Amino acid sequence: MPSLQQPLLIVTDLDGSLLDHHTYRWDAAADWLAELQRHQVPVVLCSSKTAAEIVPLQKRLGLTGLPFIAENGAVVQMSAQRRVRIPSDSPDYDALCQSLSELQRRFRFQGFCDFSDPQVAAMTGLSESESALARQREASEVIVWRDEEEKLEAFRNALAQQRLQLTQGGRFWHVMPAGSGKGEALSWLLGQYDNAPVTIGLGDGPNDAPMLDAVQHAVVIKGYSKTPVRLTREDTQQVYHTAHYGPEGWKEGLDYFLTQHH
Repeated sequence: MPSLQQPLLIVTDLDGSLLDHHTYRWDAAADWLAELQRHQVPVVLCSSKTAAEIVPLQKRLGLTGLPFIAENGAVVQMSAQRRVRIPSDSPDYDALCQSLSELQRRFRFQGFCDFSDPQVAAMTGLSESESALARQREASEVIVWRDEEEKLEAFRNALAQQRLQLTQGGRFWHVMPAGSGKGEALSWLLGQYDNAPVTIGLGDGPNDAPMLDAVQHAVVIKGYSKTPVRLTREDTQQVYHTAHYGPEGWKEGLDYFLTQHH
């Protein structure tokens, strides 16, 4: 079992995992966050949120200055001075929006670049200032699909020709560079360490599966998604499924792997 005494890294999804799905609070996880800080264990946030959204959240959670993974794995920030796109040759946001606007001739959808801050606020329940941060994108686009379900496959193929891929998020679809994702981003990040730390990952959604497959110990937090979290890994004894949702499940998962008396 992992322990707080060894080099350890926690990587966690935000919405529905560390943050409550409905209230965005994290009270149940606060004691563990303090304990991890005391042992200098980095907590790496890994989210579909943008870097602009994650930086203030890091501050509120007491995680300022730690690496994080943004935009579902299309962006990794190692430090305030160093932020990279995954893969490194992926198109920037303007080029991505340009590719998508061409596809709008064939498919009915809208992206965040087509909306204003008030429109995004109305769709997401975020405030207008939070919506502005959600629209500060660097490498991926959030889209609202307005076409028939049957056309998604053709849309996926059209994206693939542009070296792009489609990922389902909690509420929206995300268009990402091919070869990016939470798993790829985490593998890249761990490759920056001389001695790779022991990893514990926590997530609740289908888009967390690649990240949960890439860590040594995985906590699948009970979630609200109709789509189950399907892992490909064989070592099921290193995977723990929680009975609780959100931050309570987050606490339950770390209790399981880091409290020595099972």
